[in-house]
Amino acid sequence: MQPEIVPFAEAEPLLDWADLAQALADGHSLPRAEIGDTFLRRDPDTLLSRAAWIDGLGMAVKTATIFPGNPAGDKPMVNGALSLFSDLDGTLDAIVDFHLVTKWKTAGDSLLAATRLARPDSHTILIIGAGTVGHSLYQAYSSGFPDARFLIWNRSAGGAQRMAAAFPNVTVATDLETAVRAADIVTSATMTSTPLIRGDWLQPGQHIDLIGAYRSDMREADDAALKRARLFVDSRDTTLGHIGELKIPLGQGVITPEDVIADYYDLPGGAFARQSEDEITLFKNGGGAHLDLMTSSYILSQWRGR
Repeated sequence: MQPEIVPFAEAEPLLDWADLAQALADGHSLPRAEIGDTFLRRDPDTLLSRAAWIDGLGMAVKTATIFPGNPAGDKPMVNGALSLFSDLDGTLDAIVDFHLVTKWKTAGDSLLAATRLARPDSHTILIIGAGTVGHSLYQAYSSGFPDARFLIWNRSAGGAQRMAAAFPNVTVATDLETAVRAADIVTSATMTSTPLIRGDWLQPGQHIDLIGAYRSDMREADDAALKRARLFVDSRDTTLGHIGELKIPLGQGVITPEDVIADYYDLPGGAFARQSEDEITLFKNGGGAHLDLMTSSYILSQWRGR
C-alpha cells in the first residue's frame, strides 16, 4: 500500500481546533512516548530533528530547518518534512505537510493548555509576535474563546498593523507593559533570547502562554514571572532540561523541578488545572515530537475520512 500524501490546502479545511485539542488530550492517556531530539546549529541557523514513538499510535520523524535570515515574504523562516510510520509493521503510512502539522500542533498545544488553565470568561487576549505562529494563535484562540477581543504587539509596528488588518476584532498595542497588564491571556511567540514579559506586570487571574523559546539560550519571560505563577509544561521531558525558558532559571536555582506542577501526562489525574480565580498560570509550550505524532495522526484520520 502506497503511503498517503497529505497536502496543506486540501487537508486544512477538514480540521477543527477543538477536535485537535481533544486528540492531544486523548493521546496522553496512551503509554508515555519515547522521544529523541537532535539539534545542530550554524549560528543563527538551526537543524532540529524530532522523533517519537507511542505504543498503540505509531512513530513520527519531523525535521525542521530554522533560518531566521530568510527574506520576509519570500522564503519561510521555518521549513522541514514529517514522516508518519505504522505502529504495526513500521511501514511509511503518510508524508504529512510539514507546515500543516507545525501550525496545528503549535497552536493546538497552547489551546489545550488554555482550556485547562485560563479562566473560561477570559475576554482580552494579547498575542505577542505577529509572525506565522501569531496568526495561527489568533485562529486557535478565537475558536476556543469566541467572545474575546484581541490585542497584538510586535517589535515591528508594521507587522502588527498587517495582522490587525487581516483579522476581525484585533487592535494594535503600542506599549507592551500596558497590553500585558490589560490581558486575561498573554500568548507569546517571538524569537527573542532576552525576556520580554516581566513578572511585575502580571495581574491576578491571568494565563501566560510561552511558545517562542525553543533553544537552551532563549527566554520570553523573566525570573519574576516564573516565581509569581503556577508553572505547567506540555512535557517535562522536552522542556526542563532543554529550553532556556526553564533550563536557565532551574540551573540558577530560581525555581526547582518541583515548581513545575504538571504536564499533559497529568491530565487524567486532574493536576493539570487552574485551582482559583486569582492565581496566575504560566504554560511553556515545548512542542515535542510526541505532539507532532498525535497531531499528524489526527490529520491523517481526518484525511482518510474525507
